[in-house]
Amino acid sequence: MEMLVVLGRLLFSAFANVFQKQLTHRGLHPFFIVFASYVVLAVICLPLLWTFNPFQLNTNFWINIFFAALLDMAGTLFLVMSLSKTDLSVFGPLNAYKVVISMLLALVFLGEIPSLQGFTGVAVIVAGSYFLFPPKAHQGRLWHLFTEKGVQFRFLSILLFSVGTLPLKNAVVAGGALPTTVFWCLIGLPLAGLAQWLFVRDNFKADVALTKNQIYPFVYLGCMIFLMQYMTMLVFSQLLVAYSLALFQLSMVLQVFLGYRIFNEKHVLRRLSACLVMVGGSLMVLYA
Repeated sequence: MEMLVVLGRLLFSAFANVFQKQLTHRGLHPFFIVFASYVVLAVICLPLLWTFNPFQLNTNFWINIFFAALLDMAGTLFLVMSLSKTDLSVFGPLNAYKVVISMLLALVFLGEIPSLQGFTGVAVIVAGSYFLFPPKAHQGRLWHLFTEKGVQFRFLSILLFSVGTLPLKNAVVAGGALPTTVFWCLIGLPLAGLAQWLFVRDNFKADVALTKNQIYPFVYLGCMIFLMQYMTMLVFSQLLVAYSLALFQLSMVLQVFLGYRIFNEKHVLRRLSACLVMVGGSLMVLYA
């Protein structure tokens, strides 16, 4: 059962990214895509409020779910911005850097010094990412990688999601998987609306007009995100984080394949090879 939950989370996450990228290709602003997806999530979650008693949730839950929703909403903004500017077959393998960033955060804030295997795993991840782009005559591959706007946005999203994991985990422990998922969605909606209003309010009418022909993709996207998030909460509630993080790395391979099949992205064999190397490196870090 646990394996099915993890694999379901993997599939829903990958296909949510496909819908997000397709919507950016149709001229919609990334901030609006995030806001509209939270509207769908709110519609899904409001009836679920009657399945539990919100007044029994303690202060610890409310504090943690607010910060988790805030960090994850901001991370989702950068995630969709990344998808609008880079290939899915590059976006996916960069997920390996999540374990690198988590290791650095533990080093800075917890004083945890990685082992030699951990440092070796980081080197393997960087070496794998070297092959994500073909060589350029005027610049190195790693320079090309790290100066890409889409890649930079992806790293920012990974950083925010990594920091948000701690309050999210605490919220699940305090309140359970379903209440955490429901309020993660409901609290995220006004936060996404605020981001839309502050930064891209001028695009709102044009995006709404474009959305009239995109209702079903947004419904599918909202359902995918809800199922992905609920399964993530189930993973956290059952304390399967260590091996689930390792399995989540397999989503990189799926995203390279989907980028090739759905978006006709190039260099698929190169990126698949790089992806497998980065999976190996991330596993070395996780099990160091």
